[in-house]
Amino acid sequence: MNREHYIPFNKEFLLEQQIAAFADEPQKATDFKKLFDIIEHYYHYESFNLNRNLKQNYALYDPDLSEKEREQFINKSDFPVFKETLLKVLERGNYYRIDQKALDKAFKESDLIGLNLSIDFNAFKDFELYARGHHQTKEKVKKYFFWKKEVEIEYYDRVLIYLNYSEADYLKAKKVKLGKMPIDPGSIALKIFKRVPKNDLETIFPNAIPKMSLKDKMLLWIPGVFGGLSLLSAKVIPALINMYEAYQTGETIDLLNSKTSLNQGLIALGILGAYCFRQYNNFINKKIRYSKTLSDSLYFKNVGNNSGAFYSLLNSSEEEALKETILAYTFLHESEKALTAEELDDRIESWFKTKFNTNLDFDVNDALLKLKNIGIGNESNGKWTVITLKAALVKIDELWDNVFDYNQKMDSPKT
Repeated sequence: MNREHYIPFNKEFLLEQQIAAFADEPQKATDFKKLFDIIEHYYHYESFNLNRNLKQNYALYDPDLSEKEREQFINKSDFPVFKETLLKVLERGNYYRIDQKALDKAFKESDLIGLNLSIDFNAFKDFELYARGHHQTKEKVKKYFFWKKEVEIEYYDRVLIYLNYSEADYLKAKKVKLGKMPIDPGSIALKIFKRVPKNDLETIFPNAIPKMSLKDKMLLWIPGVFGGLSLLSAKVIPALINMYEAYQTGETIDLLNSKTSLNQGLIALGILGAYCFRQYNNFINKKIRYSKTLSDSLYFKNVGNNSGAFYSLLNSSEEEALKETILAYTFLHESEKALTAEELDDRIESWFKTKFNTNLDFDVNDALLKLKNIGIGNESNGKWTVITLKAALVKIDELWDNVFDYNQKMDSPKT
């Protein structure tokens, strides 16, 4: 996988790492904590506004709301605004879209369940998957009989699945079977999962149905059909014909040999039937494994659904914004000279590599833009500096004072 913008460490841990730079200056450490706190609250306020925007424009498509509740949002919920805001939140949280090539590969391969799944994509007007973070681990996978092989599995740390369901008339025309899923046509379903195998992405689709692979079908039908026909024609049918003809003509036959031949044929058919049953039972066992995987995903791996997913997304986007801002500010603050974006990017990425053996693609341009927007970072001739901690605290405090201007309006003279 390529390096990601996602920073795989929580904000408190990174704060402690940055405070270590001021170990010999207690006052600076205190001021830095204050700066961290006030910037966090400011980003939290931004997240609150984004959440309100998302909920307002999603309500008409929320499958968790009743039809009567959704009717109240006709002409109030705006789909383009909802989609634009959702993408903004995903980008801030350093999620990236899983492209069609990666999806096609995941649909063809299966690391853990070893089962082909059929998904009726006619059920959706549109669907998208977004991921953030990844790791590798070793898992034991059953291969043949009791033999298990240890393989290396790649996981996405978080996956958001966006499902925009088709309208009722279209679903009816395409004969789409939604089954017993509690979803209304025209709704938009959002689900966030954690620790999803890269090559088992199809398991998080709600309408994925297990189907027999070509290999399963061949192992079941080829021995069954050809073996059965061979045994019937060579053993069972000739014995029955001989016995019937002897009965019709009254001729004496070797009854013992005929019965032996018939019994052998029937026993062979029984063994063949047991083999076919075993192959079919293997497929059923795979379905059971899939059901367990699905249950685990829904019960243990599900992080949020529909409007409830907004809180998880906004919390992660808020944290990523905060971590980027604090890292960029600290490294510029501790630098003896102004730095270009490339120099700052190299310093931060090298720090993660050296200190934590972590490769990431720090989003330096976004971080610098945040510093500039809140007024604590300055650019001159392509080089960046930041204001002092004391000045930064005053600047952020002024920023907060201007969030609401109700008091100013009340104090202004009446006209």
